[in-house]
Amino acid sequence: DLQGVGIGAPSVVEFETGRIVSSVNVPLKDVPLREVLSDLIGVPVFVDNDANATALAEHRAGAAKGAEDALVLTVGTGIGGGLVLRGELYRGAIGFGAELGHTVIDLDGPPCQGNCPNRGCVEALASETALAREATRIAGERPDSGLGAALAAGHPVAGPLVTELAHDGDEAALEALALIGARLGVAISSFVNIFNPQVVVIGGGVIGAGELLLAPVRAEVDARALPPPRDEVRIAGAAFGVEAGMIGAAVLAFDGLAARES
Repeated sequence: DLQGVGIGAPSVVEFETGRIVSSVNVPLKDVPLREVLSDLIGVPVFVDNDANATALAEHRAGAAKGAEDALVLTVGTGIGGGLVLRGELYRGAIGFGAELGHTVIDLDGPPCQGNCPNRGCVEALASETALAREATRIAGERPDSGLGAALAAGHPVAGPLVTELAHDGDEAALEALALIGARLGVAISSFVNIFNPQVVVIGGGVIGAGELLLAPVRAEVDARALPPPRDEVRIAGAAFGVEAGMIGAAVLAFDGLAARES
């Protein structure tokens, strides 16, 4: 029998009430999601930010298992952050903790997405949305590449295609991934300096690129972050890949039900 439901929402969540406060990339604001779904389903519902759910999964049993201090970034349409400090998930005063995708890394960068008023956020420069934009630009500049041929044939130049072509050795696709990885690395360098995590885990759709993305991330962190945090941090791909958020939502429900029984 269904005992409870966990949800990782791409939104700012008031964790204690399960209310969606706001969302950058989806049209949700001030929605009592936990209450609405619990009434519909008839079982307890537990709601958190999707990046927090990913962090729960990776910290409990994935790439951050055993780390007291860990940072998890989800790179998809936007970029979310989940932060574990001293073994506990950090949510902040109103659930807005670790919204790291809205860290500015370029004052003259492109406008951010959704309702974010900033320019040059790492989300605007290194998300899957940004990867598609940069890959399309590079494909246009290099029509003789596999990426250029795909663009000319009318195929959508998005993350999965870029990753596939990069694994096949296409130089244009490799260039696009290296650019996104470098931008992520710039942001992560600051996060390493600020939070001093033992591990930084990168998840979301882009992690299918594996070392083709992680290597330029590490190169930027090595060049920019301060020692000794730089020398101690491990940068890894999410062990659960794109399913990490779903697994974390299940953990959220299990933990919530256990807390009710204790």
